[in-house]
Amino acid sequence: GQPVDKDVVPCYDPSTMQLLGHLPAMSASEVRSRIARCKAAQKEWRTSSFAQRRKLLRILLKFIIENVETICRVSARDSGKPMLDAILGEVVVTCEKIHWLSREGEAVLRPERRSAGILSFYKSARVEFHPVGVVGAIVPWNYPFHNVLNPLTAALFAGDGLVIKVSEHASWSTGYYGRMISAALAAAGAPADLVQIVTGYGEAGSALVTGGVDKVIFVGSTQVGKMVMRAAADTLTPVVLELGGKDAVIVTEDADLDNLVQVVLKAAFLNCGQNCAGGERFFVHEKIYDKFLERLTPLVAGLRQGNPLGDAPVDCGAMCMPGLAEKVHGLVTEAVSRGARLLAGGVLVPSGERGGQFYPPTLLADVRPGMKIWEEEVFGPVMSVIKWSTDDEVVALANDCDFGLGSNVFAGSQARARSIASRLEAGMSSINDFATTYMCQSLPFGGVKHSGFDRFAGVEGLRGLCVPKAVAEDRFPLLMRSSIPPAWQLPLPPHAVAFGVSLVTMFYG
Repeated sequence: GQPVDKDVVPCYDPSTMQLLGHLPAMSASEVRSRIARCKAAQKEWRTSSFAQRRKLLRILLKFIIENVETICRVSARDSGKPMLDAILGEVVVTCEKIHWLSREGEAVLRPERRSAGILSFYKSARVEFHPVGVVGAIVPWNYPFHNVLNPLTAALFAGDGLVIKVSEHASWSTGYYGRMISAALAAAGAPADLVQIVTGYGEAGSALVTGGVDKVIFVGSTQVGKMVMRAAADTLTPVVLELGGKDAVIVTEDADLDNLVQVVLKAAFLNCGQNCAGGERFFVHEKIYDKFLERLTPLVAGLRQGNPLGDAPVDCGAMCMPGLAEKVHGLVTEAVSRGARLLAGGVLVPSGERGGQFYPPTLLADVRPGMKIWEEEVFGPVMSVIKWSTDDEVVALANDCDFGLGSNVFAGSQARARSIASRLEAGMSSINDFATTYMCQSLPFGGVKHSGFDRFAGVEGLRGLCVPKAVAEDRFPLLMRSSIPPAWQLPLPPHAVAFGVSLVTMFYG
């Protein structure tokens, strides 16, 4: 619902609904002021050396390694995730990102030689990658640490500044993470205003998009992503959109069931299913369909859920966003009413008895087209299982979706898995594993269709934070310089066209 006080952002622990405090809901003028301060700082930082940028990354990495448990506890408090999920989804991927940037980032951003062509054989051609300026990022609530550090490390290494709007549903942790960032900037000799964290609601987000940043990265829902595009169009601000997904997990009849059971549990229930590239649709071959369900049902039913910072161990935490548990339950009940079988979970405890924002790990079988859960992103702890018989059929079923972020194929034959994956309409594919493309930080992250466009992460994402500038110059200026041949000098002589025809024949014939 609407906030009671539009000037502040109340922060709650979703596992207990304990009020953690309040943060300012920044006005449009405050956001524009922060963009201006960041622009001034970036003018200094854009000339920084790669050595200084690596120093900043090493400082951040050292802090992370020395404070893993605290970082995870802060994330658990703010977003409701278990500690192990925080280690995997907040810390490990961030460390991997920093490691890749430190080792390979400079080579990616160094000028790249290109061929000059036939007619310009005496030229030297290259692409230079210059900082785009100030990047504006709007990030979601599901991974409050990584969602800040991910664009921050890449943008700063590219020589950019960053203004980042965090979700109103996970703002409390920015107090701790913000102090870490400020201390790292100071220790690296970077300008203090180079990173600006924005808290607030729609007004703050709109001001970020329209307030003068040089590029926008938006991670969130398709509906809001379209609004960001419209707002950015007025100033022709380029936009990267990562708009969620409904990833397919395909299991063939000869897949290693013993090995993949634990993998698919992680795919469905890591962070209580609140993952952009989480497994939502599990396509299992008819020959092992019943066996798959027999193996998974007791495991899903036995998953422990509760406060991740409580005394008892838990496998699943809370739903971070208010109202999400009710939305997920609506999709589950509608599917059951249309013939899906509920094998585990699926019971929504009244909000007054839950103590926090919880929805139980849920297993649905016999999901099919026509159900809302077939079409809508769940973003919750629900494993929907679908039966298939031929490779052509499963490819058609998997592509029957408006989203196209990630995909995953398990098969006894790696060649067959690759063949199926190559036909899936998705931006990423993992073979005999789940979402491992994101652990390979040299690879781009992004999707197709309603999952958005352009990429962050990897070579493509890092270069996307720069302006690619084409440069051509004489290769041997003392021996050969550009000049207009006499036949083409003005006023043109009668044989100008004939000379041009001869050149075409000589060089390309």
